[in-house]
Amino acid sequence: MRRREEARRICLAQEILFPDMVPIPGGSFLMGSEEGREDEILPHIVELSPFWIARSAVTNSEYGLFLRDTGGATPPAWEEPRFNHPGQPVVAVNWFEAAAYCAWLSERTGEPYRLPTEAEREMACRAGTQTAYPWGDAAERDLGDYGRRWYEGGPEIAGGPSNAFGLYNMADNVHEWCLDWYGKDYYKLSPARDPGGPETGSRRASRGGSWRHQIKVTRSSARSSLDPSFRYTDYGFRVVR
Repeated sequence: MRRREEARRICLAQEILFPDMVPIPGGSFLMGSEEGREDEILPHIVELSPFWIARSAVTNSEYGLFLRDTGGATPPAWEEPRFNHPGQPVVAVNWFEAAAYCAWLSERTGEPYRLPTEAEREMACRAGTQTAYPWGDAAERDLGDYGRRWYEGGPEIAGGPSNAFGLYNMADNVHEWCLDWYGKDYYKLSPARDPGGPETGSRRASRGGSWRHQIKVTRSSARSSLDPSFRYTDYGFRVVR
């Protein structure tokens, strides 16, 4: 029995889709905005340690390996044709399931994966810019054929141009869970180095845009949050290391 289990583990390890990770050098950046909502109107300098972040959100294909290995329940939208292409980001996962995926991936690869903090997510989205969006101050941009599919619903991974760090869909596609608890006034108390959010809360932070919204893109500094047990088809996640 032990030998069969070990063989199964080796087989699974060979199939793991190691995330395509991009190094972020760390350093200081101006987090927040003077022109945003109340919870982001306190621009402040934040210094972050170097980290790696996935080039794209976790896909259905990647999440499927997790489900097969753990026997976990499939997300509510798993069988829906609009959302179940292997290359699309997995959606309708709650915060606990996203965190469980990170723990599983860490165990299987021997690397410490987790969800990004709000600060890491904003630095990675900005990619050295101070404009409203990674591509400039205007919400509009040329999305090509991806734009047509996007407005019809059903997000796809790696659509449209990447930002200066080579990351895809940092301001559009799906909201992405963050590690932090959400605190509306957290910026007033946030430490200057490697902030990790409030110690407690009722909602988990999230970042990024949503195919579901009338305005499909979200500013780099824009904050969002959700009850961690909720599942929506415009919520996914990406990992950091």
